[in-house]
Amino acid sequence: MGDKTKDTNMVRNKLHGYTGRVIGGVGVLAVALTLAACGGNSGSSVGSYGFPQVTQDDKAPITVWVDADRSSAVDAFKKANPGVKLNVVTYDGSANGSNSFRTKVQLFDRAGSGWPDVVFSSQNNDAAWASQKSNGKQAFAAVLNSGLVPKATLDNFTQGSLAPCTVEGKVYCLRNDLAQVVLWYNKSLLDKFGYSLPTTWEEYQAIGEKLAKEHPGYIVGAVGDSFAPEIYFWGSKCQANGITGPTSVTVNTDSTECKRVASMLDTLIKNGTVPNLSVFTPEFVKKYSDKVVLMPGPAWYAGAIFNNPQSLNVPAGQLGVAAPLAWQGDSAATGNVGGGTWFISSHAKNLKAAEKFVEFVTTADDYQVNLAPGYPAYAPAADKWIKKQESSGYYATDLGALIKAGPQIWTGWGSGVFSQEAIWAKTMTPAIAGGKSLVDLLPEWETAIKNQAQVNGYTVK
Repeated sequence: MGDKTKDTNMVRNKLHGYTGRVIGGVGVLAVALTLAACGGNSGSSVGSYGFPQVTQDDKAPITVWVDADRSSAVDAFKKANPGVKLNVVTYDGSANGSNSFRTKVQLFDRAGSGWPDVVFSSQNNDAAWASQKSNGKQAFAAVLNSGLVPKATLDNFTQGSLAPCTVEGKVYCLRNDLAQVVLWYNKSLLDKFGYSLPTTWEEYQAIGEKLAKEHPGYIVGAVGDSFAPEIYFWGSKCQANGITGPTSVTVNTDSTECKRVASMLDTLIKNGTVPNLSVFTPEFVKKYSDKVVLMPGPAWYAGAIFNNPQSLNVPAGQLGVAAPLAWQGDSAATGNVGGGTWFISSHAKNLKAAEKFVEFVTTADDYQVNLAPGYPAYAPAADKWIKKQESSGYYATDLGALIKAGPQIWTGWGSGVFSQEAIWAKTMTPAIAGGKSLVDLLPEWETAIKNQAQVNGYTVK
């Protein structure tokens, strides 16, 4: 079992930047990229894009930081743009909350040099700090929506997908992919047991309760990963992460929206249909490879969990996907688990080339449709990506639910500097393992969030 453990751990370590190797592989048409000249070599202290610029050199090479999973994006760009000089540096992408991106930028700020021109991050909260001055230096991230990136390009990103990149109306990064939460299900098992596909969380809970009595050992979800709150609580509109500005956050877990999901999970954890077990562990794979009836989870579960020989390895023709569930009397909403971001440095000497690169890797079919493992944030590419996946014949349903879920990501869950997942893993996961009720733990969770927010300089409301 050593190789399997190694492989599942590898997937786990790439959690936020890696969105699953979903099958497929067609598509043509490279997107043509243009950018108005940014002044050539004529320097000025404050450029036309709304931030201080150094003297520009359109022939200067650009330094690009990527994680290993984005190496194919670099290769695709090089092939399509052989005249652009790149210095490529591979780093961890700030995966698993390593914070390496921010730490390195702080060192460059102190040194006054060394900043990369383009950076990929696997995290969605980097704009919170990259948009602010640090150590007396200008903000690392260039403003993108003041002319640097064409408005037509920005407008074509899926509704709401640039929210984590936007601070006080200014866009500081482009999303690589979305990780919208949908309802994955095994159509063969649902049909075998005679259960109807749920459309509400109440119906979802009812299936969990029936399974526990009629087919013990089968499950409808899992709560053992640190991103569990992004699947369940975010989708319930629980105000545990209400980032309302660069320095303020609203936290209130004593609400119907928080209590209803906590109560549901208490019931399903207790009856065994939502185990407190990480989906990336060998134990989970061994126990539940043919036992997952329902599974709320992000878009990248398709390849990382279900269609993966080292994980659940669900056979072709069984896996279906449905739109996010709603609570009775409420509109449907969903959470987001990961999806990377691309930044352009405000210190870049060749903004023209940096913009060309970032626009290519987020919008061009050459990468986003033909090679990208995750659901593209750029809507035109996402439509083609979906068609490519459907043409594989693997799925039991069409994938329209993924498209529907993209704009349904609830905007009340913000992207602050601190990590909600780290708080959950430290505060909630051990308590759940100890048999404590999630409803009873909500005040403790709220206190932990508030404390961490204050440590990071937030005013807590």
